[in-house]
Amino acid sequence: MPDLQKSRDTRNIPIDKVGVKDIRYPIVLLDKYREQQHTVARINMYVDLPEQFKGTHMSRFIEILNRYHGEISVDNLEEILGEMQQRLDAGRAHLELCFPYFIEKRAPVSGARGLMEYQCRMIGTLSDHFDFVIEAEVPVTSLCPCSREISEVGAHNQRSLVRVQIRYREHVWLEDLIATVESCASAPVYSLLKREDEKAVTEQAYHNPMFVEDMVREVTRKLKENGEISWFRVECENFESIHNHSAYAQVEMTVGD
Repeated sequence: MPDLQKSRDTRNIPIDKVGVKDIRYPIVLLDKYREQQHTVARINMYVDLPEQFKGTHMSRFIEILNRYHGEISVDNLEEILGEMQQRLDAGRAHLELCFPYFIEKRAPVSGARGLMEYQCRMIGTLSDHFDFVIEAEVPVTSLCPCSREISEVGAHNQRSLVRVQIRYREHVWLEDLIATVESCASAPVYSLLKREDEKAVTEQAYHNPMFVEDMVREVTRKLKENGEISWFRVECENFESIHNHSAYAQVEMTVGD
């Protein structure tokens, strides 16, 4: 049968990324406390396409994915990307996995247990070298220092979202990365709180006010202290409770040896 994808294209325009997007697929992740965690990822797989080729072979992405069924992990991401390069005659391969990751958290006073969901990503790219980035989105509580200072009673607070991406020299656990971020907020967020816990968390936030700038700087300071991390980007967004906008801050940094 004719292979139209390999036919000649005369427009002389290379394509940076071509492939398949938003595949729902079961994966198994390393879990710091339970060894493994099963979840479902949304997977994007791309390669570059030289200017002379009309198209790529989309079915080969799925074939590669199926060959690694149940074995997709940080440890073999480079191997999967290498197979994408080889089977699709590509100079550059890109693989992105977006998935919910669950961590059991105890309420601060009652000790009630609940599962917290964190949206995470693993991003791998292979050209002449392998590049790997891991990302976590961490919901936290922030309380406005200005509001507390000027108000006789109370202060406005809100849920905030910290998004952190890192490159590391040695493995960094998602659990540790998330815990680092949570320690830099006015208070953590929990899935289950009893009344005594709500009191404790509310008072913790009140005694620990944070601007969006404070939180992004605190996360930066702690990531810089981690000798395994070589690069990071931190974004913080406060979904303001008394304003019709969000407050935002970002820091990106390469950490020297």
